[in-house]
Amino acid sequence: MTGAGVCTALALLLTGCSGSGDGDGEPGSGAKAKNGDTTPLAGGASVPKRPVPRGEGSEVPADFNGDGHRDLVLNDLVKAPDAIQGDDAGIGIVYGSDSPRGVDPAVRQTLSPTANGAATDGVLPAAFDAVVTCDLDGDGYADLIVSTDPPYDGLGRPPVPLQLLFGGPEGITGKAVVLKIPAKARYGDDWPDHPVCGDFDGDGEPDLAVSASAGQVSYLRGPFSRAGAPKSATAPVPGGGPVLYAPTGKADTDGDGYDDLVHATRTHEPGKAAKGKLLLGGPQGPGEAGGTYTFKALALPPAPTLPGADGEATTDLLDSGDFTGDKRADVVTRTHQGEEKDLIALYPSGKGGKAAQHSVISFSTSIFLK
Repeated sequence: MTGAGVCTALALLLTGCSGSGDGDGEPGSGAKAKNGDTTPLAGGASVPKRPVPRGEGSEVPADFNGDGHRDLVLNDLVKAPDAIQGDDAGIGIVYGSDSPRGVDPAVRQTLSPTANGAATDGVLPAAFDAVVTCDLDGDGYADLIVSTDPPYDGLGRPPVPLQLLFGGPEGITGKAVVLKIPAKARYGDDWPDHPVCGDFDGDGEPDLAVSASAGQVSYLRGPFSRAGAPKSATAPVPGGGPVLYAPTGKADTDGDGYDDLVHATRTHEPGKAAKGKLLLGGPQGPGEAGGTYTFKALALPPAPTLPGADGEATTDLLDSGDFTGDKRADVVTRTHQGEEKDLIALYPSGKGGKAAQHSVISFSTSIFLK
């Protein structure tokens, strides 16, 4: 895609350059620019950071500080040229705002294994990847489940690699805790993986389903304590397949008051069409087979130009949810090349439920380097 102009001023960068904006970042009479024309931050450029707004709790998904606005989780952060072979760059959080742009890159934080990871046998994790968000302790602040790589000698049952970071009035703060999966809820010697949040037993509290060996599912009833322990757990649930997902859209696919679970034999790329099978929720949690489930393809907007890219770049679906507050799903994409260049773009919901063709904000994860 070609562009008619390139935004270089910080104020224009923070409007996404996809609509109009004035100097304070609110809608105004500024010049318009085409999708992809925003220059991502690079080198010494930076968006000055602002503190995370203090919230009072909400029911908005992925709202870590409870201010009523959905926050954006970023796993793949670009690295500085001298750190390409270095450790995991960590997880980036861009907090939501009441702006029509949805998120505010100035309000951000980095979660790293060193600063936020929990040690296993005295060893901090090297890998630190966000997997899913939900309010595990039911306090009105979303929590983050992270996948790590604890030490394991290959003998016997491996340790639990999933860790929990709890949200609060100031967002995610402090150290993670390891998810406690009682021995009676585990099966076999596979790594517990693919956590899925949902109210599978219909009691109004958040539960977790985690994969185990041989198609078994570890079912953990919430709420969870700040030590990472579920309220209770059952024996593993059979018939769950090796890979678990939440249904897209409505978690309760059949409208019976219980969230459902999707399982598959292999992972699928977000936004691509795929098939799985349902494991229906019920008073005792997930367990009843529910037939075939289809993940529908999600059409992405035209890929933006990645400034500075040498050759073809790749655009992936990063997230889909209501970031702009209009109760319709928006689309967030990541266009990237290598580990040094990327562009995050947020597209609001458009006609017919499809994403608009122009982003309301775009920025590079290089902002987390500063």
